Amino acid sequence: MNSAQHKFNMKIGLIGFGKMGSRIAEKLLTEGHEVVGWNRSNETIENFKFKISNLKLNDSQFIVADDIEQLIKQLKAPRIVWLMLPSGVPTQTVLDEVAKYTQKDDIVIDGGNAFYQDTQKRNEEFSARGIRFLGIGVSGGIIAEKEGYPLMVGGDKSAYEYIKPVLDSLAKPGGGHEYFGYGGAGHFVKMVHNGVEYGMMQAIGEGFGVLQKAKYNFDLLKVAKLWQKGTIVDSFLIDRAKDALEKDANLADIVGEIAATGEAEWTINEAKKEDVPVGVIESSLEFRKKSLVENKVKESFAAKMVAALRREFGGHEVKKKD
Repeated sequence: MNSAQHKFNMKIGLIGFGKMGSRIAEKLLTEGHEVVGWNRSNETIENFKFKISNLKLNDSQFIVADDIEQLIKQLKAPRIVWLMLPSGVPTQTVLDEVAKYTQKDDIVIDGGNAFYQDTQKRNEEFSARGIRFLGIGVSGGIIAEKEGYPLMVGGDKSAYEYIKPVLDSLAKPGGGHEYFGYGGAGHFVKMVHNGVEYGMMQAIGEGFGVLQKAKYNFDLLKVAKLWQKGTIVDSFLIDRAKDALEKDANLADIVGEIAATGEAEWTINEAKKEDVPVGVIESSLEFRKKSLVENKVKESFAAKMVAALRREFGGHEVKKKD
């Protein structure tokens, strides 16, 4: 079965309504798809319902399920169940529950930042039961709801073909999606993407750190705005640097403690296996680790800028000065 054999509007079971999941749900609803949602915290779902109250939805377009079993029972075969779990939520526990109620030809999607080897294993386990599994790396941060999601897909090729209408909707207007191969391929691409992201953010942070210390008393917001105008470093991240500097040109209220969520370390470990040098990514990860324990690092403008960039593109919390 392929995407041409069903209507454009599809019905998705979505588990997880955090920063990314809620935005994906809203974009799907805006595009005319139907969503059956479940989240461990009912308060999160209620907040989402309030947020979308201005959308002109029909009564059946968004349904809240009481639990995972009810969510899956409200979907028609082949069912599509998409997990968009925030960090800290045990993905395997949720997948084990999903596995109880899904059947042959159903599609299960993990859209979180999973380790590709875990995705590979899960793909094999679901495939053994005839259930089609996809690991989709989702990028673009919190602005992708409006700008379009870049989606890095691995797993069952027929499942990818079937859900293309959903991926096309999520990618509008400026995002995209590509299929990269079996098992954990999509999450492998996303893992390396995040490793590269560490290095790019570190370079931007360090560059603005040098400018901030210079004797010329530079207006850093002017620098960021000019760098947006066709320079070699013009990028999504320079745009976010501009956003951060517009809020506070000195980043004075931020403590430069920078969390590391795992993908860079996974990238480094894979690079070592393949005997590939990744010095920039390694040093950027080391900088983040030092930012948690060394005052000189956490008080540096570079660390503050990296923390601010994470806030601007991903909605990550920053530690504020007392």
